[in-house]
Formats: sequence, C-alpha cells, structure tokens
Amino acid sequence: MENLKLKIGEFSKMMQVTVKTLRHYEQMGLLLPCEVDNWTGYRYYKLDQMQRLNDIRRLKDVGFSLEEIKDLYGETSRTPGIDQLEEKIMACEAEMERLLKRREQLHQMVDSQRKINSMEKFSVQSLPEIIVASHREVIKNYQAIGEMCCNVIGPEMQRLGCKCSPSGYCFTIEHDKEYKHENVDIEYCEQVEEMLEDSDIVQFKKMPAVKTALCMKHLGPYDRFYQSYTEMFKYIEENGYKIVGDLRCVYVDGAWNQDDPEKWLTIIQVPVER
Repeated sequence: MENLKLKIGEFSKMMQVTVKTLRHYEQMGLLLPCEVDNWTGYRYYKLDQMQRLNDIRRLKDVGFSLEEIKDLYGETSRTPGIDQLEEKIMACEAEMERLLKRREQLHQMVDSQRKINSMEKFSVQSLPEIIVASHREVIKNYQAIGEMCCNVIGPEMQRLGCKCSPSGYCFTIEHDKEYKHENVDIEYCEQVEEMLEDSDIVQFKKMPAVKTALCMKHLGPYDRFYQSYTEMFKYIEENGYKIVGDLRCVYVDGAWNQDDPEKWLTIIQVPVER
C-alpha cells in the first residue's frame, strides 16, 4: 500500500477536489506530487498525501489562508498554535459583529421601505409667501447640514431674537449646477415671523408664493436622495409637469431628533406647472 501511487485524475476523484486546485496547490508549494514522470508529465500522489490534503481543507474551513497553511507546513509542528487559533476566534467574533450590524441595517432598510410603500408619496400643494432667515455656505458634505444648523445657524438666530413659525418650516436650496458629494453650495432657510436686521451669518428675505408644488416624502438618510429624485422626476415627466423654480428639501425629522438615519423624514418640494 505504501508503494501505491495515484495519477492526478484518480487522486482528484478520490479526494473530491478538482485537478485545477491540485495544480494550484502544487504551484504554491503547498502539496507537491510525490513524482512527476519526465517523459509523460504525469503527476502521481501517494496515499499519505490524502491526510495532508485533509489537513489543508480543515484549516481552510476554520479561516486559515493558503499562505498561512503553507507557513505552518514550513514549521516543525504542522498544526496551528493556541495563539494562532485564538487570533482566528477573535477574527470570527469581529466578522460576526460586522454581519450582525449588516443584518440590522438590512432590517432597518426593509422597515423603511415598508413605511415608504404604505404612505402617500406624492401630493400637490400651494406654498404661501413667507419670511425666512437664510444662511448660504459651502459645506463639506450633506451630512454636515445638521451640524451647521445646530452649531452655526441656530445660535445666531437665537442671538438675533428670531421668532420661528409654529410649524417649524425649514428647508435647503442647492445652488450647485451639478451634483457634488463634497464642498456643496447650499442655502438653509427657516421660516420666521418678521424681518430683522441682517448679520454676517443670517440674512432675512421674502420667499414668493408657489402656486403649485409637487411634494414627495423621502424616508432615510440624505445620501439616498437620488432614489427619490429619480422617482419624482419620472412622476413629473409622466404627468406632464414642467419645473419652474428651485427644488426645496424640507427637513421634518433628522439628526436633531432621530438617532436612526432610517427614520429621517424629508419632504422634497418642486415648483411645477402644466
């Protein structure tokens, strides 16, 4: 039995591994044939190499890379030490934590999508003339809107003595001519009861009435606005509307009152006419 040799195809069948894999292991120096016929090029394997292949499989199954397994076979013990095994355990725990977090995010996305599907997405409204406190700034990215409101605009409006409308109507207008994921030129507007003296941070102005505005609810973080924009502009085209003014993003729920971005509610308002 010790002298029995198997051709690579026979060894492949018995061990249920492809010839391609065996050749790859050979190229790596991980599992070399016991003999290569110089004339035919046939590769032969011995029975004791079955155990080595089983060891390779077992180590792969518990997370060792082929390079790591090769290094193990270059050492005396040929089995991983306790430190190496504990390191793999820690890697498994980190991967489990990552997958659990991903699963939770997927559940949140499912819940968000169900809410979107269950609520009336589109409505047509008229927007009255209002007075707003306005601040225009180039911000790092869309996520910086909340920080700008809390740390810059809010304190300045409080210092100026602004009285906001009971409805808390606030929105942004983007002034860039193209999409930018950073250095975004954005104007934040919040409805107030009266015009006050401008400051270096906040200016006051009247926003004209909008006779017809198509409104759409967006539930989720701001970096998914493109999904709602796609749906809204498709609706505009299919229903024969024409855009006649700047798009507004009205913030109803956000980082200031919801820790979970999947629960942030924004209403997109587009002035239109037929």
